[in-house]
Amino acid sequence: MKPVRKRANSSLSAEDRLIARHFKPLARHPGAFGLVDDAAVLTVPPGHEVVLKTDAIVGGVHFFADDPADAVARKALRVNLSDLAAKGAKPAGFLLSLVIPRSIDDKWLKLFARGLGADAKRYDCPLFGGDTDHTPGPATISIAAFGTLPAGTMVLRSGARPGDRVIVTGTIGDAALGLKLRQDRAAARRWKLDAAMRRHLAARYLLPDPRNALAEALRRHASAAMDISDGLVGDFGKLCRASGVAAEIEVARVPLSKAGRAACAAEPKLIETALTGGDDFEVVASIPPAKLSGFRAAAKRAGVPVTEIGRIAAGSGARFHAADGRLLTFAHASYSHF
Repeated sequence: MKPVRKRANSSLSAEDRLIARHFKPLARHPGAFGLVDDAAVLTVPPGHEVVLKTDAIVGGVHFFADDPADAVARKALRVNLSDLAAKGAKPAGFLLSLVIPRSIDDKWLKLFARGLGADAKRYDCPLFGGDTDHTPGPATISIAAFGTLPAGTMVLRSGARPGDRVIVTGTIGDAALGLKLRQDRAAARRWKLDAAMRRHLAARYLLPDPRNALAEALRRHASAAMDISDGLVGDFGKLCRASGVAAEIEVARVPLSKAGRAACAAEPKLIETALTGGDDFEVVASIPPAKLSGFRAAAKRAGVPVTEIGRIAAGSGARFHAADGRLLTFAHASYSHF
């Protein structure tokens, strides 16, 4: 985006005008003060706590340069909302730091703000403020999201106990397979995917579906939970380490989409990609047996599919078993930036 020079008859800088034009309409909470101040105020109901989360997405790492701007904005917000969901928190608002190259123009920003505003409304998560800047590097969108919940009820990673059942939401591996498909178009033919399957995998990588509708059910029933951002194997391993437990997982029970099943049937080694590739933004949780039926009922009411894939055991480490009982090993347990 070319720098917009300050107009002689205006007291607003180019940055002020950019914020007023694109982002002020998103700051609908009174505590945001219409973005005219350099700080905001969030009032928390008595007996409640604030859950804080921040994640950034970077061009060339988390999204492609030609991805639609509205989808980029929605992804940036949703990856943070996914963490709030896993903690059992209700979204309350977010801060945005937007660092963009000068090649990005006002048309891109308009579409970005439109997508961000649509999801801010959808998830009842208004903008409270943030910062904008230029960079010679790729675009970087960093969001700090906050949610609320009754004091002392946040679902930690450290609460899993032997005997608990392990559940996951949705389907696993679609986004990782969608990324491979994006990088290698010929894979669709090798995997025997029809057009609907191709679209499904591509969409799952482009835009996650955070499970905020399940947040209250997780808060009421789960002993531990976290969202799956870097791959089921690695992320669930983190939960087991935090809880000081082991787990036995049956890979055959891990839910795959129709497209995921087709890809793995064509190239069986892709099951490792599905389990370790990341960007699922589903939730993995441990549920005490006495609460399992109540959780399933709540998930059904929320319209979120859940699948039991194993159980928590005494010991340490998550063990993933093939259908024939073999213990599976993985070259890399999860995606890592470093």
